[in-house]
Amino acid sequence: MAYEQVRARVIPDKTYETHVRRFISGATAGCLSVFFTYPLEVIRVRLAFETKREGRSSIVDICKKIYYEHPPASRAPSTYVDTSSVSRAAVTTATAAQATVQAVVPKHGLINFFRGFTPTLWGMLPYAGTSFLAHDTIGDIFRRPAYAQYTVMPKSERRSKDPNKPPQLKAWAELTSGGLAGAISQTVSYPLEVIRRRMQVGGVVGDGHRLGMGETARNILAERGFKGFFVGLGVGYVKILPMSATAFFVYERLKYWMSI
Repeated sequence: MAYEQVRARVIPDKTYETHVRRFISGATAGCLSVFFTYPLEVIRVRLAFETKREGRSSIVDICKKIYYEHPPASRAPSTYVDTSSVSRAAVTTATAAQATVQAVVPKHGLINFFRGFTPTLWGMLPYAGTSFLAHDTIGDIFRRPAYAQYTVMPKSERRSKDPNKPPQLKAWAELTSGGLAGAISQTVSYPLEVIRRRMQVGGVVGDGHRLGMGETARNILAERGFKGFFVGLGVGYVKILPMSATAFFVYERLKYWMSI
């Protein structure tokens, strides 16, 4: 829904249709969707992680754990202060400022359900943008006159009420364009996907410290090198190819049957 609404504003007609505008439409739609669904993703990942480690856990228990998690109390490093050069008032002010910052920074609460949200958002930009861009571009190639007799459903353009809507592709062509779009977008965004999952389980590994995006990336690089950002990509293809192909096929066919 978000993609159609954004696309209608970014690309009001064929004269505005460019690769950049297609990418922007898909990326914006992806960011809108992930904002509303991300807490459920965190719960799903943690449920799978803790069930494997500790046995069966309920969704309510997982939600409580996530909500009340907080990093251990930070200990201020002992430092030598030369009172001859620094006034006691200045030291007191600095200490008070540090205490204030620690008091206002949230230690637990709803913010924990958005652990890893930043890399997810950054990952969604190339993923959704590339996915819709690749799907539409591959569809344009399949609709070229040289291939149309093999790839396009006959007379399908007559059913649409919008003259800007392209004709429907045959089942195999639509499934192919959707699967390829999923594979391309998965490859482009996968490193950020690895970082996101590492941040999501940050409360149950290590010392509970909320790792930032840069810190998480450095840890992965130190542990496994550059290849660490692509661990599991092969299995990801096994999942994303049929999922993306089916999603785009059903999406396009339902729009066609409903005359949207």
